[in-house]
Amino acid sequence: MTSQIKNWMDGYLRAWETNAPEDIRALFTDDAEYRTEPWVPPWVGHDAIVAGWLERQDEPGSAEFSWSIVVDTDAVSIVEATTNYSGGPTYSNLWVIRFGTDGRARSYTEWWMDQAKPS
Repeated sequence: MTSQIKNWMDGYLRAWETNAPEDIRALFTDDAEYRTEPWVPPWVGHDAIVAGWLERQDEPGSAEFSWSIVVDTDAVSIVEATTNYSGGPTYSNLWVIRFGTDGRARSYTEWWMDQAKPS
């Protein structure tokens, strides 16, 4: 695992817990694209990313999160993760993170799947 993805994930988890705009901004280039699903229009730029994040923010400590690397290069990392919300759903996640030269994400796309069994 490169230090780039380790540092980025540490920052992501910090932003997830704090929901602080400066922690969110620190993850992304000024013109980054953030997709909450692969085929939806992205949030573009810091203002849109922070606003979108805060609209959908989780309460600190409301979930357990584990992750591992599927692909890791200087340009792109793919992360496989599980998010288990206390008293709520469990999601399987796959993230594609394309990095700028400074280690911040210039593109972030997430796939998430609810692990609930169909009724």
